[in-house]
Amino acid sequence: MAKFERVKQDKHIVLIGYSGHSFVVLEIFRAMGRTVSAYCELSEKEHNPYNLDYAGNENEARVIEQLKAAECFVSIGDNQLRRKSYEKADAAALSIINAIHPSAIISETATFGNGVMVAAGVIINAQSRIGNGVICNTGSIIEHECRIGDFAHIAPGAVLCGNVSVGEGSFIGANSVIRQGITIGKNVLIGAGTVVTKDVPDNSRLIGNPQRPL
Repeated sequence: MAKFERVKQDKHIVLIGYSGHSFVVLEIFRAMGRTVSAYCELSEKEHNPYNLDYAGNENEARVIEQLKAAECFVSIGDNQLRRKSYEKADAAALSIINAIHPSAIISETATFGNGVMVAAGVIINAQSRIGNGVICNTGSIIEHECRIGDFAHIAPGAVLCGNVSVGEGSFIGANSVIRQGITIGKNVLIGAGTVVTKDVPDNSRLIGNPQRPL
C-alpha cells in the first residue's frame, strides 16, 4: 500500500465495465481533470451516454496488449465480479489507477491499494487503510484507523467509527452505522440503515437497529 496522493497522469483512461456504477467513476475522473476515452465490455453497448470508444473484450489477448498503453480502472459495482476483473487485469500487468473525487477529505496518513474509488463528499481519517478495489461511495465516513479489506464496498452515507475492520468482499449498506472497534468479517452484507454494535462473522447477512440476522 502507498500513502494517499492526488497524482495526475497523462495517459488516457479505459474503464473495464460500462454501466451505472461506471458512470459515477467516469464523472469522478472528469472532476479530477482526467479524460476517459474508452471502455471494455464483453460486447459493445447500445447505451453509450458518454460517447466512449469501445476498446473490446478485456479477456482477449489483442485487447490486453492495447490496454498496456493506457491506464485502467475496473468500474464494476458487484464485489465478486470486480475482484475477478481486477485480478485478470493485475495478472496482465495493466496499470490500475485510483479514482479520487477532489471533494473527498482524506488524511495524509491514510494508505491505499490500487483500483480504489472514492466518491464525492467522502471523509477518510487518520491512519486508515483502504485495500485494492474498494468502493468508498458518496458521502461515506471512514474514521481513524479503520481497515477496509480488498473489494469491499462502503455504500453512500455509511459511517464507520474509529478502529472498524471490514473484511474482503463485504458490503456496508447505505446510511448504516458501525460502532467503534467492531470487526466485520469477509463477504458480509450489512443492509441499509443497519446499526452494528457487535462483531460480525464471515458470510453474515444483517439488517435493523440494532443488528439482527437477515
